[in-house]
Amino acid sequence: MDKAQKMHDLRVFAAEIRLETLKIIGSRGFGHVGGSMSMADTMAVLYGDVMNVDPKNPRWEDRDWFVLSKGHGGPVMYATLGLKGYYPIEAAYQLNQPGTDFPSHTDRNKTIGVDMTTGSLGQGMSEAVGAALGNRVQGRTNRVYVAVGDGESDEGQVWEGAEFAAHYKLDNLTCFVDDNGMQLDGPVAQVMSHGKGLGAKFDAFGWHVIDVKDGNDVEQIYDAVQEAIATKGAPTAIILHTVKGKGATFAESTGAHSSQPSKEQWDEAIAAAEAALEAVKNEK
Repeated sequence: MDKAQKMHDLRVFAAEIRLETLKIIGSRGFGHVGGSMSMADTMAVLYGDVMNVDPKNPRWEDRDWFVLSKGHGGPVMYATLGLKGYYPIEAAYQLNQPGTDFPSHTDRNKTIGVDMTTGSLGQGMSEAVGAALGNRVQGRTNRVYVAVGDGESDEGQVWEGAEFAAHYKLDNLTCFVDDNGMQLDGPVAQVMSHGKGLGAKFDAFGWHVIDVKDGNDVEQIYDAVQEAIATKGAPTAIILHTVKGKGATFAESTGAHSSQPSKEQWDEAIAAAEAALEAVKNEK
C-alpha cells in the first residue's frame, strides 16, 4: 500500500473514531468530549497502522502497549478498541453506567484491550515508564506509547517519570502530549504556564522532541512516530498541537473539558460527524 492510500485510510479511521466517541459519550448524555475528540487522529495512527496488537489476544506479551495517562479521555479509547474489533462497539454505549465495563476513566480490569488503569493524573507516565523498562529487561522488542495532557503536565509525577526514562535511555518509549491549550479550570497558560513550552521541558530532561504543528493531521503524526521509532538512545516526546473538542460542533469552539449539551446539540454533532466521515471516504 502506498503512503497516500495509507493516509486516506487513517483519515477515515480517525473520522470513524470521532463519530463513535460522540455516540459513546452521547449515550450517557455528558462526559469528557474535549480531550477525547482531540486524540482521535493519534489513536487512528497508532491502532490503524503503527502498533503491533492482536484484538483476539489482548494480553499478548509481545504486543505494543498504549497507556492513556489522561484517563478521562477513555471514550476515545473505547471507540478505537471497539472499531478495532476488541468487542462490539455498541457495548461501549454503556459508558459510566452502574456495573459497566466502560467506566469514565480507563480500567484494565474492566475493559478488554486497556493495558493500564489510569485516571489519577500523572500516574500513567510512571506506568508507561515501568512497562518500557520491564519489557526491555525481559528482552522484548515491543514499544510503549503514552498520552498525557498539557494540563496533566502540571503534575510533578510526569517529570519524575520523564527524568527516569531519559536516564535509562528508554528509546522504546514514546510520549504524546495533547497540547490543546485548555484544562479543567481554564487556559493552561493562565492556570499553570509551562514556561518555554512542553517541548523545551522534555528536551531539558534529555528526551528527543518532535513538534507536530497540526496534531490533528494523521500524516504529520505518522511521520513523527516513524521518527520516534528510528530514534536510539533516548525516549521521544511528540508534542501535538491539537484542538480540544475537535469535530464536536458544541465543543470545538469553546475548548470545553467536559460537556453536557442538549439532545438537539448531540443530534447536531453526531449528524455533522457522520457527514464528515462520508466526506473523508469520498476524498480522492
